[in-house]
Amino acid sequence: MRSTIILATLALLFSACDTATTANESLRLSFSSIDPLANGFHYEGWAIINGEPFSTGKFNVDASGDLIQLDGTPIPNGTFNTSRDLSLASAIVITIEPDGDTDTSPSTTKFMGGDLSGQSASLATGHGSSLGDDFSSADGVYVLATPTDGSGTNENSGIWFLDLSSGSPAPGLTLPDLPDGWKYEGWSVINGTPVTTGTFTSVTGADEAAPFSGPQPGPPFPGEDFLTNAPPGLTFPTDLAGGMAVLSIEPFPDDDPAPFTLKPLVAQIPTDATDHTVYGLGNNASAFPTGTAIVD
Repeated sequence: MRSTIILATLALLFSACDTATTANESLRLSFSSIDPLANGFHYEGWAIINGEPFSTGKFNVDASGDLIQLDGTPIPNGTFNTSRDLSLASAIVITIEPDGDTDTSPSTTKFMGGDLSGQSASLATGHGSSLGDDFSSADGVYVLATPTDGSGTNENSGIWFLDLSSGSPAPGLTLPDLPDGWKYEGWSVINGTPVTTGTFTSVTGADEAAPFSGPQPGPPFPGEDFLTNAPPGLTFPTDLAGGMAVLSIEPFPDDDPAPFTLKPLVAQIPTDATDHTVYGLGNNASAFPTGTAIVD
């Protein structure tokens, strides 16, 4: 009888020790409005402990936004088991990592973050560890014009993020500077197909590509003329009236040639749009994804 009591007591002690070593070592993640990453790119969670990042695990999401392993296997309850006491973390950060990533450091493309308080964190792109701005003050205008084939020709077949309201071209976008790992990209949605106007980091100066423009130089602002080299299913020149103008924030390097989920400025181009008329872009920052991290 006595030996039975001793064994039961030892079992309780070992059970208590196991609980002590495993408490707070799990991280449960959930997100809203998050999109899958393509071409081997994936998300990774990080706990910032004493100022140093500790990986809590790599993951992607499926079309429903549910967390999955990199091989597509579901992650039950979005829970990651680790070997560290995550209650010691000051913040949780989510990064976008490239295909084949094997290092133990976060990439420069920090997607979301949040301070840990009471063993939970609200994750957002505006956290200081990620993009650092909620983009609620982002603003912009655009005009339709095709300066790269001269004036008066196919004028509704180009879009430029500039302001002509003063009579002279001026910057048309009010945007915060992006941290490393991100770039802006303009888009025109033509017959349901998003077509890039180019990536850029400054609202003054030309963007980084002009794959569809004509032979003449464009203005020193982001934009594109859709005159040549039309993607499959489209014909250039075209008429952008009735389509959409979009400004996205893209990871760099980029996982996909399609627009990323972060679209701070969006506008329906009027069906009766006329060239060289200034039209406004609407702020879409309220649709940015958010998340929650809970230490268990």
